[in-house]
Parts: sequence; C-alpha cells; structure tokens
Amino acid sequence: MKNWGAAVFLPAAAFALLVSAPAAAQEKTGNKAGFSIAPGTARIVLMRPSVKVGEQSTGGMFEPNADWTAQARENLGKAIAATQGRLGNIVVDYEEPNGADTAAVAEYRNLFSTVANSVITYQFFPGNRLPTKKRDDAFEWTLGPDIAALPGMAGNDYALFITTEDHYGSAGRKAAQIFAAFAGVSVPTGVHKGYAGLVDLKTGELVWLNADLKMGGDVRTAEGAQKRVEQLFEGFPGRTGIPQTVTAGN
Repeated sequence: MKNWGAAVFLPAAAFALLVSAPAAAQEKTGNKAGFSIAPGTARIVLMRPSVKVGEQSTGGMFEPNADWTAQARENLGKAIAATQGRLGNIVVDYEEPNGADTAAVAEYRNLFSTVANSVITYQFFPGNRLPTKKRDDAFEWTLGPDIAALPGMAGNDYALFITTEDHYGSAGRKAAQIFAAFAGVSVPTGVHKGYAGLVDLKTGELVWLNADLKMGGDVRTAEGAQKRVEQLFEGFPGRTGIPQTVTAGN
C-alpha cells in the first residue's frame, strides 16, 4: 500500500453535517488559488467514473440496483465521450491496470469522493470552515503525491475524477412523504449528487472541484445523463467549446 501523504480524510461526524446541509450551499465550484489552464496546453486523463444508482426504501435506506447502475454507467459514458472534445484540452480515457494496481486505483477513486465530501462540508459552507481554511482562497486539498505513481499516469498533467450517486424514492418512500406532509413533517425523497474534480499529477493537489448535492438529470436515460454531465463540467478550467481531436492511445 502506498503512502497517502497529506491526504484529507472525512470524519464520520462530517457525513451527518453533509446530510443536513442547507440547500443554499449546493452547486458550488472551487479552485486552488491562482490555478488556471490555458486552452490547448494540458493533457488530462479521465479516470473511470464512480457511479452508484439505487432505490431509497420507505425507511430511507439505500438499496443498490445493479441494472440501473449499469444503465447509468453506459449513458454517462456516452455523454462524457461526447463532451470530452469540448473541454478545451486533450482528455484521454485512463486504461485500468490489472492485478494489484487495480485495488490502488479503486482506493484513489474512493479517496477522491471522500476529499470532495470534505471540501463540500468544510470549504463550501463558510460557517463550517476549519481554522486554517477561513479565507475564500484557502482551497488546499490533496490526494497525496503518490497518485502520479499509478500505472498510466506518465505523460499526463491532470487526472479528472467523476462521482455520481442517485437514490430514487420507492413508492413506499413517496407515500410516506405525502402522509408526512399532512402532518407538517418534512421527509426528503431521493439523493442526486455528483462531483467532478481535477488533480494535479505533479503534486497530488485537488486544483478544481465542481460539486452539487442536488443534481438534475435522470442518469438512467440518455437525455438525463447528458444533462448530468453538462452540470458536472460547469466551470471546467480551460473550456472553450472548440473540439480537441484525440486519437485513441495518444
């Protein structure tokens, strides 16, 4: 196992804060101070997106749905592929390694989601900011420098991570919401969140993050997945809309 360096981990208590976070903090984008990418100057490797789709039970528990997840993964993959050429720089798919390195890649994918949750909780909610992150420009988060040692990272400037998670309310959950409304009680239905972030492969630092805890688009449909991807890439650094031609393997 590699050393995660200065990676930031999210304590269990922060997840409770995240769940109860006010809607006003949704749809936020953050950059490391001074960070920018000029169009046509960077090579970005797109990591395989982390996709989770399922049903929210009557009691609010998440129940994974393999068919929905497979459907969403396919739809999102096509939508991302259609958008890659409009991101202002060369974006290539990451070739997943075999053997022991597969687990290391999965751990970095999970680590990104954890750090993204930390940013949402402690950066995008000013009232929750840690003592060292009080300023708006104190965007200092990292996955650790060892990410550059993963197979296939050589020759790339940044790694692009994407995470989406959707809990669709079951019939029982929706019925509970209606009954609760008559009693004046709020019962939330559904979870639709997503994160897209860039990691500098020279340092392991998270230099850009776009995170939304209430995303649109039903990822189980092609149209919904396209809407989701457009939301994920809002504010993408260096985006110009001018297609960048990429040959597979280059």
